[in-house]
Amino acid sequence: MKTLLLSAYDAHSHKRWRKGLIDAFPKWQWAVLALPPRYFSWRIRGNSLTWARGEAARTLRQGWDLIIATSMTDLSALRGLVPEIAGVPVVVYFHENQFAYPASTDTFRSIEPQLLNIYTALAGNLLLFNSEFNRRTLIDGAARLLKRFPDCVPAGVCEEMERKSRVLPVPLEDSLFIATRDAPRDSSVAWKHRWAQGYQGAVSAGVLVISWAARWEYDKGPDRLLCILQGLKAKGVDFLLNLMGQSFRSCPEAFKRIQRDFAQHLLAVGYVQDAETYRDTLRNSHVFLSTAYHEFQGLAVMEAAIAGCTPLVPDEQCYPEYYPESLRYTGVADAVVKLASLAAQVREHSPLPRVEFETFSWKQQRRAYEDSLNRLVRKEYSANKTGVLGTSAEGSVPPIDTDRRETNNPAQ
Repeated sequence: MKTLLLSAYDAHSHKRWRKGLIDAFPKWQWAVLALPPRYFSWRIRGNSLTWARGEAARTLRQGWDLIIATSMTDLSALRGLVPEIAGVPVVVYFHENQFAYPASTDTFRSIEPQLLNIYTALAGNLLLFNSEFNRRTLIDGAARLLKRFPDCVPAGVCEEMERKSRVLPVPLEDSLFIATRDAPRDSSVAWKHRWAQGYQGAVSAGVLVISWAARWEYDKGPDRLLCILQGLKAKGVDFLLNLMGQSFRSCPEAFKRIQRDFAQHLLAVGYVQDAETYRDTLRNSHVFLSTAYHEFQGLAVMEAAIAGCTPLVPDEQCYPEYYPESLRYTGVADAVVKLASLAAQVREHSPLPRVEFETFSWKQQRRAYEDSLNRLVRKEYSANKTGVLGTSAEGSVPPIDTDRRETNNPAQ
């Protein structure tokens, strides 16, 4: 099947997903148009213009069986500017939506990104979401926004989006599960990258080691993390922390306070460039803590759980879909109590609770993706060829890859 993949704001998680998707279907003919994840406001409104002219436009006009676009794509404008793709079935993958994004106190909230989500959803033929939380907040958020329109609001917009939507999470690389099975615990490897200003002593087997990893931005909850650490210190909990993730020019003050006030509790700090070193760090941590206010699936938490960490996550957003109540906290005080309990288990060398994510591997999820994409192509191709849904002539559907061999090879 000849497939074009459009990633209009190619952030790390988007790139990871699209590479996994392409590797999962090696017999398909793929082309990718991707734009760097910067200048957000310009990118989400400008990607259709960028792609509708020049070399990218020639790629768009090549005659595709299927287009897969991320939700940042200005799909309605792109289909208007490049009419050759107007009849090609399009899957829109929503890694996130703009209705559930927490606003910072100093950010002007334009409705443009939210309107773009609505237009793109209406222009797509199939809408895929990585969680029910993501799907529900888009549809409910769209309903609230449409109520603000002063007049001329058509009926059935949200119902249309709901009818053509389903949840299909971002799968995780099969190699993660293999690495977890085969890799021994080796603390000497894990802490070779420790922060020079942090804790330099031996990492005792009885000390709770916590990992936290996310973008160093306000929506990942650094203020909540700071309060939890203060609570642990006040309770006298013996812990060490890996404070990992990518920082940017504008960094919340809470991260500076954590580095200043908790230096002797810090092991690794900042972005861990090497993937193996990062996974070694997870394998040698007891708990992975999320403090995010903004999470639609939480790949970092899932990856940590696969590596053997006990996840502890907020009781909100997408997390109730994936984690038991015992590993979700309702607020800072509850998080401190649960972490103190886990620290006691580590001190007593008792096994910690685990969460299994084997079903989220590409090996397990490939068929669900294949069925969804193939079903759409057959349906839309039939409708385009005959004008009657599902009554195309034999042989009119483009060739589909139905190879479902069981393999641990992520390329298959």
